[in-house]
Amino acid sequence: MANNKISELPISTPLQGSESIVVVQSGETKQSSIENIVNYIVPISLVVSDGQTINLQEEIYEKAELIRMTWSGVNGNMTLNLPNAAQHPNRVMRFISNGGFANSTRVNLTPTGAETLDGLNTAYVINKTYEGIQVWSDGIEWFIIQKKG
Repeated sequence: MANNKISELPISTPLQGSESIVVVQSGETKQSSIENIVNYIVPISLVVSDGQTINLQEEIYEKAELIRMTWSGVNGNMTLNLPNAAQHPNRVMRFISNGGFANSTRVNLTPTGAETLDGLNTAYVINKTYEGIQVWSDGIEWFIIQKKG
């Protein structure tokens, strides 16, 4: 398939998951996979509750760009630690809460170690129904680049 014209390629079928896809770069036909496409959003649903701490540095969250949170149980506080900004330059992450949140249910979105979120080492609190926040890492710290709430 290398160096074929696009018009010479076979008709495609819908992707099912891990198949290779064709990419033409500088006139050369190559293959890639969907995991290599930068704008692919991988949502993660989290059920959060009082006293819980979740570290987004863990491998299971490595490709997560959208974290949808559902509050479970009684009122309280939980901590959601951002990944290390230095290990994730140019990473964008989005967080949204569902209808189960209230002023008495708090997710503390916290920078790691000495890193900051919008210049502060304190947590950003998510405690509203359908609240959303988007953050970006420059490789040194995290920035809030969009809020809904």
